[in-house]
Amino acid sequence: MQLGTRWQVNTAPPQNLDELVAEAIAQIENELAVLDQDTDSWFWTLTYLENRPVVQLDDGTTIRVLHNGQISIEIEE
Repeated sequence: MQLGTRWQVNTAPPQNLDELVAEAIAQIENELAVLDQDTDSWFWTLTYLENRPVVQLDDGTTIRVLHNGQISIEIEE
């Protein structure tokens, strides 16, 4: 595993992040806004597993790029 970076929710993700992952992040952030969730102190954490990005939100929501290139979103409940 390779450590990437952290950034606050509702700020721009790293520029080198895959476009599909960035779109998934925007989708999650939009859903949180609709739910009126207070995310002022939440951060995303980017790491790499087998050279593929894994992005995790402080609430446990995880976005992964699978072996076949598809995006997986896992939401903790």
